[in-house]
Amino acid sequence: MSLQPTTTVARIAGYVGETVTLAGWVYHKTGKGKLVFLLLRDGSGTIQCVIFKKQVSETTFALAQQLGQEAACRVTGSVRADERAPGGFELDVHELELVGPSVDYPISPKEHGVEFLMEHRHLWVRSARQHALLRVRAEVIAAAQEWLNEQGFIRFDSPILTATAAEGTSNLFATDYFDLGKAYLAQTGQLYVEAGMMAFGKVYCFGPTFRAEKSKTRRHLTEFWMIEPEVAFADHEDNLVLQEQFVSAIVQRVLERRAADLDVLERDTTVLKRCVPPFPRISYDDALELINAHQGEVEGATPVPWGEDFGAPHEQLIASQFDRPVFVERYPAAIKAFYMEPDPARPEVALCADLLAPEGYGEIIGGSQRIHDPDLLERRINEHGLDVADYRWYLDLRRYGTVPHSGFGMGIERAVAWITGTRHIRETIPFPRMLYRIYP
Repeated sequence: MSLQPTTTVARIAGYVGETVTLAGWVYHKTGKGKLVFLLLRDGSGTIQCVIFKKQVSETTFALAQQLGQEAACRVTGSVRADERAPGGFELDVHELELVGPSVDYPISPKEHGVEFLMEHRHLWVRSARQHALLRVRAEVIAAAQEWLNEQGFIRFDSPILTATAAEGTSNLFATDYFDLGKAYLAQTGQLYVEAGMMAFGKVYCFGPTFRAEKSKTRRHLTEFWMIEPEVAFADHEDNLVLQEQFVSAIVQRVLERRAADLDVLERDTTVLKRCVPPFPRISYDDALELINAHQGEVEGATPVPWGEDFGAPHEQLIASQFDRPVFVERYPAAIKAFYMEPDPARPEVALCADLLAPEGYGEIIGGSQRIHDPDLLERRINEHGLDVADYRWYLDLRRYGTVPHSGFGMGIERAVAWITGTRHIRETIPFPRMLYRIYP
């Protein structure tokens, strides 16, 4: 038998009536007297393999009866269309070869608790639901990068180890960096991407970011992935238009290419199909009024004094009033990052926005127009209690050819959670890092 498979399950439709070899793992097995049914998965899909005792050798049939869940094998047989079969095709097996045995696989079809499944995350990712989630995640990442590339953006990688904070010093992971003092795991790549923006005009970075928040909510991870575009000569309005086009393109591509995975997840795609521009926009002030008018409709969404940020219940309540993602813009400058441009007509608020997803998923994007005046930026750094000396290079970007510019960051896991309808963010990343979990 050849070492390489003839084809994959995803391409099996092109081989009806032919003999092929598939290589994969036993997802499920049942036996009925002289028949053994193997559900084989190969990463691209699953197919039912039928082993009839009269059509194979005694050795092959005995092997089929002994195969355990997740045993790796090569299967050769003829492809047959069958509407009743999973995926619409079956393989009538001629030959079977065991590649890697599996005995007492710990994740059986019975119910398991979350802690058990998280302890076995390295195996749990093989299950149908987790498989579908991670395929959607991969599609979201590909769609995001390819759309930006098509729009003329350049990927500009930012460092993971940094010397300074970007969004406050209270949630940093610190480490000793040789003789140079402390270094920190990056909260964002944004400051460095702004340097790339001044070189290339339109750039983005993509990679892991870290927040040392002691949060145990279903929306938080300590390590997550962000994609962060930045655009020169772009104001706040340009930024909002870019975001709604970006998110819509990603969602529509997932609907087109990952429909089968969304079916596995039993995702109601009605709201996703409505994810087309323009998105509604409300101000922070309008959001306060909306919360007051609808308090009690979402548990915990109590009135918020002006100048305080929203919690998850408030975001859920706001988003529930719209049929697609909604921008909340112009938050109080005092509760936002030091680099956000004040509204010239009303300096106490910033030219910023959070994009809230429907169905209680909350913020998936945060963005703003950036301060481009060096004196104002230096003043804001001081007001936030940061050391100006640490930001000399960042101030240089404003001293040499400064321009108005804007950007945003989209958290991959939050976007995937919303698109897939997954309630807990821990299932949207292969190996989640949370307050009480760093294994495996």
